[in-house]
Amino acid sequence: MVIRPLTADDVATVVEFSLRAWAPVFESFRAALGGPVYAALFPDWRTTQAKAVEDVCRDGATTVWVADRGHRAVGFVAVRPEGGEIHMLAVDPEHQRRGIGGALTDHAVERLRETGATLVVVGTGGDPGHAPARRTYEKAGFTAFPQVQYYKVLDR
Repeated sequence: MVIRPLTADDVATVVEFSLRAWAPVFESFRAALGGPVYAALFPDWRTTQAKAVEDVCRDGATTVWVADRGHRAVGFVAVRPEGGEIHMLAVDPEHQRRGIGGALTDHAVERLRETGATLVVVGTGGDPGHAPARRTYEKAGFTAFPQVQYYKVLDR
């Protein structure tokens, strides 16, 4: 595996595997939030998430690298150097649990260090669907800061 900059030819592949990688996360959201809140927050998560990934891949303020295995992107990390943020990370489910997420995280941290960043931030969920992401970031030395967000659907 090699980590290289994203190319325009990678975008469709990155979007496709990201949706598969994040499907368990959205199922976890549904279970944790319940139907009405989930439906209000994520009426069409696949379309919204596909657009978000594509937008990040094309955003000039974001730097994106891919994990390449056999000349195919199998993971990606998107970094916003201003603010020292790892903004998105996903690994193709067929390639998970092989250290790719950790390698992408380490790569992003080193690139941010090169920009002069002294603090790196990454956000993720506290739900069961985000457990693999939390393990990746904790293994990379990140410190978690618990935060609680509440939702309520209002009757009309």
